[in-house]
Order: sequence, then structure tokens, then C-alpha cells
Amino acid sequence: MSRLFYQTRLARPELDRAEGIHMWDVTGKRYIDGSSGAMVSNIGHSNPRVLAAMHKQMERATFGYRLHFQTEASEALAERAAALAPEGLGRVFFVSGGSEAVESAMKLARQYALSRGEAQRYKVIARTPSYHGATLGALSVTGYAPMTAPFDPMMRPMPKVPAPRAYLDGLDAEDPATGLHYAAMLEARILEEGPETVLAFIVEPVGGASTGALVPPAEYMREIRKICDTYGVLLIHDEVMSGGGRTGRFFGAEHWDVAPDLICLSKGFGGGYVPLGAVIARDDMVETVLDHGGFIHGHTYAGNPLACAAGLAVLEEIDTQDLTGNAARMGDVLASRLRDLKQKYPVIGDVRGKGLLLAFELMRDRASKAPLPATLNAHSRLVEIAYENGLILYSRRTRGGLSGDHFLVCPPMIVNAEQVEEIVDLLDKSLARFVAELPADALGPV
Repeated sequence: MSRLFYQTRLARPELDRAEGIHMWDVTGKRYIDGSSGAMVSNIGHSNPRVLAAMHKQMERATFGYRLHFQTEASEALAERAAALAPEGLGRVFFVSGGSEAVESAMKLARQYALSRGEAQRYKVIARTPSYHGATLGALSVTGYAPMTAPFDPMMRPMPKVPAPRAYLDGLDAEDPATGLHYAAMLEARILEEGPETVLAFIVEPVGGASTGALVPPAEYMREIRKICDTYGVLLIHDEVMSGGGRTGRFFGAEHWDVAPDLICLSKGFGGGYVPLGAVIARDDMVETVLDHGGFIHGHTYAGNPLACAAGLAVLEEIDTQDLTGNAARMGDVLASRLRDLKQKYPVIGDVRGKGLLLAFELMRDRASKAPLPATLNAHSRLVEIAYENGLILYSRRTRGGLSGDHFLVCPPMIVNAEQVEEIVDLLDKSLARFVAELPADALGPV
């Protein structure tokens, strides 16, 4: 029996090695990493140039505490990250993961408000459903009941507004009025809470695990920026999953030419080679906080030189291999093939996403958007079938964690057209078996 424990008793084979988009267990079985782990391995596995950069740094130093030394690797990565960010966001704070990035952004926002004499601002409005991390602070802005409800007594849950799921609400996502409709819910909530108490609004530019690659409707991203400016509310972009080039732009928000006040990065930022994340902040915010006693926050491994050397090499691979461009091109191919599967399988109710951040959602009935019966546990069953077939997918409950089933298909950004076809073939095979297992009354109008 393993001494390790995670969420459940689900057993998996032992990993032997990984290279490119493939992974092998110790029996020799090969898997296609169709979800890049948890949308982490953006540049694929075992990239020799990243490994060489890590080895070079290991020969110099593997740890240098940030209060004792500056390091070449951390300074270089900070410079590179700031250059990728919108103008005015030029200060970088390193962390070890996405939850830490979200917590750091929230705490920096709070200290900025205090430094400006706005102690009454503390509320961070978020969306439901949403997912921003597993620590208590990040959970407080997460809208996913199965993950948050057990811990509600231990934290201060923050205000929520509905995520702009136009497809479920029967609205036209291409109509600017739809985006304004959902953005108006944010303004109404700010007014309800009292604008003077609202610190920030946190949003994933392209949805992650909880909404399954949700693309916001037209004008939504621009309008929420205007609303935040009107009421002095900071805008935090959670780019933990959508950042790093996966959507076909380095930051997901670039698709709408919108700049936030704070950006949270992780996952593809380190590419799965080391735990790494970052907050990129407005220069004036950081200077204001530093002028008023400093940022009261930190993590032991923040700015670790080995992690930063790996992260810098990952960014160089994304740039030199044009992996962001490849994500856009292969994303178009994969999205088209997923839509082909939608035509073949009525159980697929929606296909969505940008670049190689893509998902499809299963439904009992497309017309009514009714989900499959929750008792079928479709979100886990299809994943198991695909896994047996050598394809790794990532799934979640769609509707607040209680019902609905979506599946993220997000291979590494190095994927080619031939590999896309192999992914689709395995998915087709898995869907055929899944549909064959469904009870006779599982599909169609309720």
C-alpha cells in the first residue's frame, strides 16, 4: 500500500518516463498527454534545452534566499515576464504555484488600498462557477461548492456574480449586448456591496477547470475593465491556466486588448519542470506599497534560482519555437475535429475554447441544455475509458460542481497535425464506448 494519499483511493500505474506529448508507465504502455497534465506541460515533457538550463543552474546554486541574494536567473525571468505584460505592469513577484499567485495578488491589492488610506476596501468579487486555487484565500474567491462548502466556516467567502455562460443561458455570445448583460451584473454587485468596500474583481480571461474553457461573450472583458475603473476597483486576471501561450496569445486577455492591474501566472509558466508562478503588478502599485512599509508577504521558495532558470528556458522555447502560434494553428484544427465529433455524437452539447485551451460538454439534450443524470458520473467515466485507451483527459462538473460534465482537451503546445488526429481518433473510440454504455433513457428531452 502506498504511503501517499491524495483526493481519493484511485490507483494509477507508475510513471516510467515522458517525452514530448507522450508518457509511458513501467509496463511500457504509452499515453498521449491530452490535457498537458492539469494544463501545465505547455512545451511538452523532457525538453532537452530546458533540462540543460536547469543542469547549468544546478552547477551554480540550487537555492538562494531572496532576502540574502539577488540571482541572475530570477532577475532575468522577471525582466522577461514584465516585457510580456501590458505597459505599466512591470513588477514581478515569484511564487511556487497558482494558489500562491492568487493569494499574493489579493494581499498586494489589499496592502495597496491600505497604503492609499482605503482601509474599508477588502471585498474581492469573483464569479460562479470559478476556480482560483485550493488554499483558503483562493477558495474564498472560488465558486465551486464541493470544494468550498466544507471550509466555509474557516474563511470569509467573497461576493460572487454569475460567469457569462451564454451558451447555457440561450444567449448569443457574439452579440455585444450579451457581454454587456453579464458585465452589468458586476456593476450591480459592486453597488449592492458598497463601492467603497470593494477591493478587486478576479476573472479568468478564458475559463479553466470550473467552466471548461469558457470564452467570454463580445464586449464583456472591455466592459468589466470600464466598470472597475468607474468604481476604483482593481482588476485581477487569473491567467494561471490561460497564460503562457496556450490560447494562441501569451496572455488570454490579449484577445480582447484589455490590461488588468494584476496578473496571476503559473502552470505553463514553468511548464511542469519546477513549481513556479508569478504575480505581475502595476509599477505604481508596488512603489506605493513599498513606500508604506513594504509587502508583508512571502514564500520560502519565491524566486528560487533553479525554478527561475527553468522558467526562463520555458519562455525561450515558447518564443523560439513559435509555440504560441502553433497553439493557435493546431487549436483551430483540434476545435474543428471536436466539432466533427459533436455532429457524430448527440451527447456532445457544446465545444468551446481558444487555441489549445479547448473543452467539450456532454448534455442529455442540446435543445434544453439538460445535463446527463449526475448519478452517471459521466465526467469521471469517460476519463477512465479514455485512459484505458491511452488518452489522458481532464474533467470537471460543469454547473457549480454539482451536475454537468465537461472535458478539457489541451495537449502540449508542441502538438502537430498528425498527433491531433491521433488524439481525436482515441477520443472517438472512447466516446463510442461511453455512449454504448449509457442507459436507454439517458439521452433526449426530459
